[in-house]
Amino acid sequence: MAAGAEHGLKRIVWQRIKDTLIADCRKSEVWKILILDQFTTRLLSSCCKMSNLMSEGITIVEDLHKNREPVPEMKAIYFMRPTAMCVDAFINDFKLKPKYKAAYVFFTDYCPDDLFDKMKKNCAKHIKVCKEINVSFLPLEAQVFTCENTEAFKSIYTPNSQDRDQTLETIANQIVTLCATLDEYPGVRYKKDSALDYGNKLAELVDNKLARHYELDDNSKKKGKTQAQLLIVDRALDPVSPILHELTYQAMAYDLIPIKDNNYEYKLNDGSKKEALLNEEDELWVKLRHMHIAEVTGQIPKLVKEISANRDEKKQADGKITIGGLSQLMKKMPGFRKQMTQKTVHVSLAEDLMSHFQKNVEKLCKAEQDLAVGADAEGQKVKDPMRTLLPVLLHPHDTTDKIRAVLLYIFSLNGTTAENLNKLIQHVKIEDESGYILNWKHLGVPILSTVSLQMLAFSSGTLICIFWSLVSHFPLDNMCVCVCVCARQKHKGSSPDDLRSGSRLILFVLGGVSYSEMRCAYEVTHANKSCEVIIGSTHILTPRGLLEDIYKLDK
Repeated sequence: MAAGAEHGLKRIVWQRIKDTLIADCRKSEVWKILILDQFTTRLLSSCCKMSNLMSEGITIVEDLHKNREPVPEMKAIYFMRPTAMCVDAFINDFKLKPKYKAAYVFFTDYCPDDLFDKMKKNCAKHIKVCKEINVSFLPLEAQVFTCENTEAFKSIYTPNSQDRDQTLETIANQIVTLCATLDEYPGVRYKKDSALDYGNKLAELVDNKLARHYELDDNSKKKGKTQAQLLIVDRALDPVSPILHELTYQAMAYDLIPIKDNNYEYKLNDGSKKEALLNEEDELWVKLRHMHIAEVTGQIPKLVKEISANRDEKKQADGKITIGGLSQLMKKMPGFRKQMTQKTVHVSLAEDLMSHFQKNVEKLCKAEQDLAVGADAEGQKVKDPMRTLLPVLLHPHDTTDKIRAVLLYIFSLNGTTAENLNKLIQHVKIEDESGYILNWKHLGVPILSTVSLQMLAFSSGTLICIFWSLVSHFPLDNMCVCVCVCARQKHKGSSPDDLRSGSRLILFVLGGVSYSEMRCAYEVTHANKSCEVIIGSTHILTPRGLLEDIYKLDK
């Protein structure tokens, strides 16, 4: 298993899949085919390797929605979402001439009665097992999950959206499967007196669905509330964090480098290009991702040596290989070559980021931080935010960077006048694309100062959340307090090994979660031995991606 998959959410999800899907099929010693839809392919890829599946008797993995050759002598495992498209594809495999000897069907979550009846009517005799395993979320990292739904942002925040309620229902179902996977029945809290009530609606949906889920538990007894808390917040609670230029390694990389599906393209010394996957299989990435960029370059050689030393210890303990001989042998081993490749990747990525920083980002960061926290590096209050913003507008920065700075200026004032707003839009030259700024109102973020919203307390980079309503009663023995740390400070790296046993705080951000917020989940867990923070959302945000989503809301 991957380094990251040995801990946290990924390990828990893989264990649940083994205990349900794999265990039911293990009773038969015949090799089987595993058939997946797009989501379950991503789900399994995030928490296991093909070798793990083969060790469980699965020899072939295929796509549910592609043409497949019949293998009538083999049994097939179907792991899919309970959607009409998936059920129809399954029925087509057995309706006329069966493609497989038998079917073991596993849904990610609750299958609607009409789909279940349709499946039973058309191919009941071929189905040996039909179960719902309650895993309809994606474990991205040891403490991070998503609903894998980038369209949810548009569905929820578009004015007069026709599918908002259905989207919230779907998200609620996915959150319930997360709680079930963690074996938690949490108290559910949401932000009181928010400008929009979407968080309130989602919290009520989740709480009701959790109650129904645990009433219908397979153990035939009602589960009581656990010590965990589920905190549901709306993106409008903190519009600042996803807009800032971050200076920690992971957040900076996804902001400044065109990384798609976690693939980073880098150049070798001979000028050729290669791709590297930035995930928890890369031990160096796990150790570096939350460090300040100033630390990263110096830490890479040191961390490579540490990883190598840990792997060398066992070999040296055998007493069969001399130190000199071990050195030569290690250079020929796949593990050694993998470490050297990782070192090359991260040296290249760190150099790319430092190049961006020195060229452009360094100038932006001071102004952004001063606007975000209302004080400069020496702690002096920013008396005139426009004087802080003006140098950014006058410098030939990228238009997107100027938009980000203007937004931070507006957020710092809790909205500005219509006259001032028009001047800013003209200065950035986005008269025809003013939605990048104006459309934040659809999230409940004040853009014009006439909009009156409850003020939030910001103090030296710390966001203090004061009023939180509880949907239903639960015992509260300890309360996890989350602190958002200013990007000006340096951070220690964290790894899945930092996880602590104890209560859980599950934080769900409606409207997307940023990489800086993901980092905070690890930092709070690392600092608070009695509380593990799990953070998730509909999808992961990058600053540019968020701005595009905002812009499209009125299109």
